[in-house]
Amino acid sequence: MGATLRKAMGIKEERLLNWTVGAAFFFSGAAALIYQSSWQRMLVAVVGADLESVTLVVSVFMAGLGVGAWHGGRLADRFPRHCLWMFCGIELGIGLFGVLSPALLDFVAPHLALLGRVSTALVCFSLLLLPTACMGATLPILITHSVREHKSSIGASTARLYFLNTLGAALGALSMSLLLLHWGSLIEAIQLAAALNLCAALGAALILRSRHVE
Repeated sequence: MGATLRKAMGIKEERLLNWTVGAAFFFSGAAALIYQSSWQRMLVAVVGADLESVTLVVSVFMAGLGVGAWHGGRLADRFPRHCLWMFCGIELGIGLFGVLSPALLDFVAPHLALLGRVSTALVCFSLLLLPTACMGATLPILITHSVREHKSSIGASTARLYFLNTLGAALGALSMSLLLLHWGSLIEAIQLAAALNLCAALGAALILRSRHVE
């Protein structure tokens, strides 16, 4: 009876830790879309409010996610025991860049005015490639963690994590269009996104702490 109870409690705790990872990835997705919307609006002042500015931000996000996913998969394969540490560090790094990004874009903007359109696009692309690559790296890293630690199949882990991240992204986009742009500034929206990154990192840290205690 005691062994059965301990097993049941272990399964319940394992599910809780598994969903804590999912919640962290949910926050990460919400933060990503808040950043995308905010950076896109900030770049309007630099490259203009036209199709090119929208294309630039969407392109750098897609490229960054792809590059990050590739490198994240390689890192996860090389250091499978440290996936949560990597996720925690990446989320903190994204949040730090987010907080600094308004000042960085303000600093770069006067210099971009002296450049041609192609050069301006390349500079903006380079500035945003690193944080978007970090965002892309989180999915393969968490999939590896889920498969290794929770004995989930790759398909089930990918589906669950991608669903939660996409759901968070949808909530982030909705909050920008319906709430944040009406009740606050872009800087405040970015600060909220950074706070979500911090929450994601804290979620991973709590799991690491529980593993260490065990």
